[in-house]
Amino acid sequence: MKTAVIIGSGNVATCFAKAFVNTGISITAVYSRNLNHAQQLAVEVGGDAMNNFNKLPTNADLYLIAVSDNAIENVSNQLKVNGLVLHTSGFTAMDTLKNNQRYGVFYGLQTFNKNSTADLNNVPFLIEASNLEDEKILWHFASSISKKVQVANTDQRQALHVAAVFANNFSNHLFAIAKQLLEQHQLSFDLLKPIILQTAHNAVTHNPIDVQTGPVVRNDTATISAHLDVLQQYPEYRQIYELLSKSIREFHVNSTKNK
Repeated sequence: MKTAVIIGSGNVATCFAKAFVNTGISITAVYSRNLNHAQQLAVEVGGDAMNNFNKLPTNADLYLIAVSDNAIENVSNQLKVNGLVLHTSGFTAMDTLKNNQRYGVFYGLQTFNKNSTADLNNVPFLIEASNLEDEKILWHFASSISKKVQVANTDQRQALHVAAVFANNFSNHLFAIAKQLLEQHQLSFDLLKPIILQTAHNAVTHNPIDVQTGPVVRNDTATISAHLDVLQQYPEYRQIYELLSKSIREFHVNSTKNK
């Protein structure tokens, strides 16, 4: 791959475009509905800025669609190009792009920020292509950006995307709840940072089921009851506590049975 067109100007589009340039790919055009946004990205990575699909070059090697999931199909249907068309979504089916002659998926499993560096060497990339030849091309290209590349079909990517929501978005929300509880009792969130870091370390170095701790695992009903009393004034948090406790209990019982 020598040339690419970037469709989108947000965090993913920016990070990937910078990574492409670092691997020697020339960006020939940057498209965004907002021309100013396209111009801002084009200044960084090169190429012509535009907000008109009819002006896109048709013979680039790669067309990267990095827009919101609900806009991918509409964008794809407006493309009349000869190169390999890819979307960057973890959850959207590859066949959403099937109106193109060549198409596939280039999904990086990470939270991206346009102001971060373009080094994606340790970011897992899951790829898929509509034919074996393009899959090989995409594998070679992805491997020039990351050392963690894997072929995955739509079902696998969707499962991974859901798992990432549990591991990332939901856990971060629980951190936010913990921070609010502490602040309302005049305590600093800094107190939790060592245990958060240790928990993350344990999760990536062990089977998370095996390192689960807490009153539910110990069957400490007195502590659980006391916790629920504390949460009486936070009914939504109390419900979350009860739901997660139930899930932990079931996991722990099943894992014990299977040993």
